[in-house]
Amino acid sequence: MRAPRTGSAALNGRHLLLGISGGIAAFKAAYLARRLIEAGAQVRVIMTRGASQFLGEQTMAAITGQAVVTTLYGSDRSGPSPHTDLARCADALVIAPATANVLGKIAHGLADDALTATVAAFDGPVVLAPAMHAEMWEQPATARNVDLLRRDGRHLVGPVEGSLAAGDQGIGRMAEPEEIVDAVAQVFDSSLSGWKVLVTAGGTREALDPVRFLGNRSSGKMGHHLAAEAARRGAEVVLVTTASHPGLPDQVEVVAVESAQDMAQEVWARASEIDAAVLAAAVADFRPADVADTKLARTDGPPTIVLEPTPNVLAGLVERVKPGTVVVGFAAETGGLDRAVHKARTYGVNFLVANDVTRPGSGFGTDTNQVTIISAEGDSTPLEMMTKQEVAGVIWSQVAEQKN
Repeated sequence: MRAPRTGSAALNGRHLLLGISGGIAAFKAAYLARRLIEAGAQVRVIMTRGASQFLGEQTMAAITGQAVVTTLYGSDRSGPSPHTDLARCADALVIAPATANVLGKIAHGLADDALTATVAAFDGPVVLAPAMHAEMWEQPATARNVDLLRRDGRHLVGPVEGSLAAGDQGIGRMAEPEEIVDAVAQVFDSSLSGWKVLVTAGGTREALDPVRFLGNRSSGKMGHHLAAEAARRGAEVVLVTTASHPGLPDQVEVVAVESAQDMAQEVWARASEIDAAVLAAAVADFRPADVADTKLARTDGPPTIVLEPTPNVLAGLVERVKPGTVVVGFAAETGGLDRAVHKARTYGVNFLVANDVTRPGSGFGTDTNQVTIISAEGDSTPLEMMTKQEVAGVIWSQVAEQKN
């Protein structure tokens, strides 16, 4: 199963601006424009000077049926103030490809060409499809710019692993046009508007002494994508997390915790207030029964560590929520999903999301995930490998269906 395609209905009648910046992936913008038009949108194109080195203006004019905007000045500009005129008439703005240069300009509010000036004048949703070499995507400066963009509420789709310019391979390939169409459509999704939802993320840390802890490899990425996606769909979001949270929208309330006990207390305290909960955190099943007051010393020899069960956060939440609340659990497994099926059948959840963390691209810390949706009856629906952002979209769509 693949993430559902939502473009046709959501984009019908929408006025979209398609910005194209100067990267080799610019050739895909022609197909993207066609796909947006097929979904019912009206598309107007803005091209940077660099984009014209890779893609002809006449190609885009022929596809969209409208003149391409390339400059704020000169004889080919559209009206006395093209950037403000364009910004006023658009429902959304998508930039594909979005180069490292353009990401940096938008992040810092620079507006020195027709495209970035239009972004600066636009107060609606902006979807960015980054495309660049892996070395550029992995630069600390790019990471800081992406963090700023996400905090400003910009929507990023991709980049993904794949073939790059000059025969290289790696992260930085622009998302495929179909995925970008879905991302643009999703900015109009308000299916969680008026909801209060709770998400958990990260791996808990169970103290051994003041220095050491028992933990796991969870990065919190999946839970953080879930929180961001819920906020984008209009929900009031509480994120209970053990991990750092760069790039989350400002409307997500972050509650920092460390141990399973901490997480249980924060989650259970909100049980009666929420409409839905997705518990993606990797919660420790056991903790040391006795925590040393001082650091355990090597000279004292190997310690004997007695473990005791931690609170079952998911089961405790199910017991406390009001009727009609949708509760989704997660299960990170190794070598099979039999335990996850048993958990889905016995915990009282609406459904459970399981994955085998030993599969390449589906483990802790990755940007992708291959999950299986398991119903309360134990029926399994495997999904294809997709980004964690896409997985989050599928999960919230399933939650909305359960609620309705």
